[in-house]
Amino acid sequence: MSTKADLRNLTQDELVHYVESLGQPAFRGRQIMAWLYRPGITEFSQMTDLAKEFRTKLSEHARIFRFKDPLIQRSSDGCVKFGFTLEDGNLIEAVLIPEPDRNTLCVSSQVGCAMKCTFCLTATMGFTRNLTPSEIVNQVCAVGDFLRNEPKSKLIGLDRVTNLVFMGMGEPLNNLENLIKSISILTEDRGLNMTNRRITVSSCGIASKMTELGNQTDVNLAISLHAVDDKTRDSLMPVNSRYPLKELLQACRDFPMPKRKRIMFEYILLKGVNDSNEEAHELARILRDIPCKVNLIAYNESPGLPFKSPSRNRVYAFQKIVRDAGYSVFIRTSRGEDISAACGQLAKQKHEQKG
Repeated sequence: MSTKADLRNLTQDELVHYVESLGQPAFRGRQIMAWLYRPGITEFSQMTDLAKEFRTKLSEHARIFRFKDPLIQRSSDGCVKFGFTLEDGNLIEAVLIPEPDRNTLCVSSQVGCAMKCTFCLTATMGFTRNLTPSEIVNQVCAVGDFLRNEPKSKLIGLDRVTNLVFMGMGEPLNNLENLIKSISILTEDRGLNMTNRRITVSSCGIASKMTELGNQTDVNLAISLHAVDDKTRDSLMPVNSRYPLKELLQACRDFPMPKRKRIMFEYILLKGVNDSNEEAHELARILRDIPCKVNLIAYNESPGLPFKSPSRNRVYAFQKIVRDAGYSVFIRTSRGEDISAACGQLAKQKHEQKG
């Protein structure tokens, strides 16, 4: 691995400090930020408004890391799964979910995951390490390049990434520092210029870090809930033993959030485990004083895991009970199941095709 500084790891303020350490004025850092995320920029020599001598110095001390030749699998429903090889040889995955009016990218924040949720295939990988800001942001850059290079006839909608969900490999709040840095880069006008309202961070419930996320960003928060009592949640999500429901729900009440926003509660329905009418009524009760909406997800069955998906009628019955209690309740249609790209299915697997 190169010992040169990867400038895509730096926020704009950090770029300013970096160029000042090289004896340059602060505005040079802002100039570099404006170049780093332009399509096709791979070398400092392309940054034509920087002095030639400074570009040479940058080349000696720094670099622009990017993913090359991602492994690609295309789903029959239009989803695309990307496998990105990191410099240390580890593999991470991201999933593009295209729609006519948007392109949502599900990005990873860690190599593997330490949370050991019993229904999640990613949990079987174990945890290797956190991703750097560059490794997070470069998932977005690489998929943006992919969309720009796609023939127009293959595009379902737009030719750019419009929405981000941190719902890929890993628990984002356990990589909070790098997560916040990557969000700063993603939303910086001179960076990728995305809007906070189109970025969602999903957590399994690291209650102690939720407030910091809310204080330092204005992104959307999604909580993976998946049970309405501690006994069931303990069996599904070991994190519940550290942050039980009472503590997690209080952290949701305390989450700093503008009035216009609501927390999204994700609830995977597992046949015979958490999908009864009684549990639907209890879900409505425990969320009563939290500004929120609910996303129901019928479980995506995975080889080697014991859980089953409930019937469509069971999902609709669960939805009706919660909706009748006054909540906005959506049923998320799983995409990319045929390439193991649906919710809970990301893991290091063989990518069978490229392109």
